[in-house]
Amino acid sequence: MWTKALQGILMIKDTEERPHLWIKDITEKDTIRGHYLVKEKRLAKTRNGKPFISITLTDRTGEVGAKVWERAEEYSALFHQGDILEVEGNAESYRGQIQITVSELAPLKGEVDHGIFLESAPGNTAQMMKALRDVLSGLQNVHLKALIDRFFADKEFVSLFKKAPAAKNFHHAYTGGLLEHTLSVCQMSVRVVEHYPRLDRELLLTGAFLHDIGKTRELKAYLQIDYTDEGRLLGHVVLGVAMVDEKLRGLKSFPQELAARLKHLILSHHGQYEFGSPKRPKFLEAFALHMIDDLDAKINGLGNFMEKDRRKGAWTDFNRLFDRYFLKGEILSIEKDPDETGRTDVRQGKLFSP
Repeated sequence: MWTKALQGILMIKDTEERPHLWIKDITEKDTIRGHYLVKEKRLAKTRNGKPFISITLTDRTGEVGAKVWERAEEYSALFHQGDILEVEGNAESYRGQIQITVSELAPLKGEVDHGIFLESAPGNTAQMMKALRDVLSGLQNVHLKALIDRFFADKEFVSLFKKAPAAKNFHHAYTGGLLEHTLSVCQMSVRVVEHYPRLDRELLLTGAFLHDIGKTRELKAYLQIDYTDEGRLLGHVVLGVAMVDEKLRGLKSFPQELAARLKHLILSHHGQYEFGSPKRPKFLEAFALHMIDDLDAKINGLGNFMEKDRRKGAWTDFNRLFDRYFLKGEILSIEKDPDETGRTDVRQGKLFSP
């Protein structure tokens, strides 16, 4: 029963090696050959009852839909969601989107090049860490400084912090994303305090550094970003407060009122209950942190969404998170007639001439 599918595997293996074709570079009528991660898989049937497989394939540059129309049940038995496949096929345009019609596929055997699947932060890790330490080095409050120093002295934490993503999907969803996002929120906090001097600079900066530290334990990145067990059970907000508590145990003189404010900054930084915030912001620095965090996440997330969007024209594909389309280019359809202004001027001259 599986002869043809197995022949397909052998055919792919015996074919001469070719460079990986990045998903972002796939265009209509391209011949596809590459290693792709199966993000989603569904075995279904057409209206005529013929089986087919619907797949979402990913690499670090994006994702693309694919269909297996022939020998679907045979191929479906060979792989699962989360597997890496070697895929051959052809790219077509379907409803304004690129879609691959798969002719052959096989589970990848041998070593995996993680660099194909995991996107990394564009910035240099060492330079970002130095910039973060620099922005925090000016703190004068001895208690806040001691707390931050304990985190930087924790080698395991620093190792995880430098590599962790900031999210699974939307913003800074790549290795090093947490460091990049934290640095950005800290740098933005400095500028906001310059504009609003009534804010407590040291409290806001410390909260900016700590607000997402729980993501070092909430998320993991292997071939793709996913949640850890404690991440699913507790979430990064609760984990972040627990991590602060762990460090505070060694700081016996740390003021309780200051500790409560720091924990509130972490607990309230999502702003609203419906967005996963156990508490809503209850003082100025908490409001500021929530808004700065939200701005940085949305600008990064939307920017990446628009860069990776494959829809032709001035508008992106529909964004389900924001429930709208976004403008990504010039709207050529509403350009003015080049003679329109001149004709208007002539008419006005005749109307109002003496």
